[in-house]
Amino acid sequence: MATAESIDMLKIAAEAADAKGGEDLVALDVSEPLPLVDVFLLVTGRSERNVAAIADEIEDKLHEAGHKRLRREGRAESRWVLLDFGDLVVHVFHQEERAFYALERLWKDCPVIPVEVSATRPAE
Repeated sequence: MATAESIDMLKIAAEAADAKGGEDLVALDVSEPLPLVDVFLLVTGRSERNVAAIADEIEDKLHEAGHKRLRREGRAESRWVLLDFGDLVVHVFHQEERAFYALERLWKDCPVIPVEVSATRPAE
């Protein structure tokens, strides 16, 4: 089961993703099948630029909260950016990559963690 710290990290990441226009946020508790990770957060961005902005904001907010990024992949192309914070791994996808890789289907046996963001963002 995901730890309280992992859930706190998830909340920070979800707020950051939402603030930059992240869509279709889904969090999965992967602690049972994966011994070193508690939570996957999946986020969709509308363009490469949006994917990069979402990933950067998540990284900045988690860093401000004292969480160290262990690894980042995919930032140069910004089609699928993976941010590894140990207990939390964030996948920020372009729409096409999210549909193609279908991580929700791959991890369908894992419990979904409700993702709540505190305020609605202003209309664009």
